[in-house]
Amino acid sequence: MTEQTILTLLLGIIIFDFVLERTLTYLNRKSSKQPIPEELEGIYDEEKYQNSQAYQAEVSKFGLITSSFSFVLLVLAIYNGWFGMLDQWIRTFSPLSLISPLIFFGILFIASDLLNMPFSIYRTFMIEAKYGFNKMTAKTFILDKIKGYLLTIIFGGLLLGILIYFVNAIGSDFWMYFWAVMAAFVLFANLFYTSLILPLFNKLTPLEEGELLSSIKAYCEKVNFPLKNIFILDGSKRSSKGNAFFSGLGRKKKVVLFDTLIEKHTTEELTAVFAHEVGHFKKKHILFGTVFSIALMGFMLFLFSRMAYNAEVSWAMGGQTSALHLNLLAFGILYSPISTILGIIGNVISRKNEFEADRYAKDTYDSAPLIAGLRKMSADHLSNLTPHPAFVFVHYSHPPLKERLRALNN
Repeated sequence: MTEQTILTLLLGIIIFDFVLERTLTYLNRKSSKQPIPEELEGIYDEEKYQNSQAYQAEVSKFGLITSSFSFVLLVLAIYNGWFGMLDQWIRTFSPLSLISPLIFFGILFIASDLLNMPFSIYRTFMIEAKYGFNKMTAKTFILDKIKGYLLTIIFGGLLLGILIYFVNAIGSDFWMYFWAVMAAFVLFANLFYTSLILPLFNKLTPLEEGELLSSIKAYCEKVNFPLKNIFILDGSKRSSKGNAFFSGLGRKKKVVLFDTLIEKHTTEELTAVFAHEVGHFKKKHILFGTVFSIALMGFMLFLFSRMAYNAEVSWAMGGQTSALHLNLLAFGILYSPISTILGIIGNVISRKNEFEADRYAKDTYDSAPLIAGLRKMSADHLSNLTPHPAFVFVHYSHPPLKERLRALNN
């Protein structure tokens, strides 16, 4: 393809993605104004339902502002060749092929974060605080930023450096070697995320002896699930929203319950949530998700290897010479339609897995406390009870509450 064709394609994809997202968001916002379905009556009283509607509307409007800002900025940058100009400026003081891409993406990362920081601050300390969700202090926000920067420099810089080295040293077959590196990194992250990374941001405390631990132990014995690692995460330092998740593989597996979840739910409800997480493990959803993500990574790297050395792509980005970092940035845009399709497929699988985990909890424990827990969590999060099917199809990794309760009640 010619430089002009690639440029047109880049801008076309960006515009299409923006229009698609705005259309889906509009449909979802319109759908959220429907009356509460009969199956979900009692989750909200009238006052809380109005509060939920106001929260959904405010988040939607704010999302429109932030996405429009990013859209306009990206279109201007692509059309005017700003990324190519940045590349040329970096070359004036860093001609090394290994260092220039690191500087390039480092500048973009910092610039993007600084531009989006006012939006992040407003969302956290204004919108989330207004509806009683935010518990984060300015100190925690700043420390999170610093720690995030350090992790990005360490892991992001290391992986990007390895990629650049492989591209320059190996040639078009670089993707196979880097795929192996990324697969190892994904496995490392799965095994040690809760041991090494999460404690940098949150405090993990083993679940103490008591009614809840006894209930969970009894359930584990019933389903032959050897788990010693049950932790409480201090999620309340950032938000009042509760959650739970399963992490790790083999002996490194852990179940993490947010302290906000424990504060608001009964022992039976929490044990049912735990049973749901065990269902993910028993049904091998964690293992499948890891393998699936590694396979998609290999597919993406293979496609990138077909255009990593294409000079026309760099010219379309405003460059005056072939540059790996310009091609990598352009590939991220060109790959987005494929990413959207794969994301939809992943969400379809994820929703199926959630139904299976719910069914496992129902069969091995009880559906009533799980239903009660799900209803309570939706109310606490001011969730949209009537999302649009198209929005669900594209974006939801979990089934809407109505569908989950209908399945549990059948």
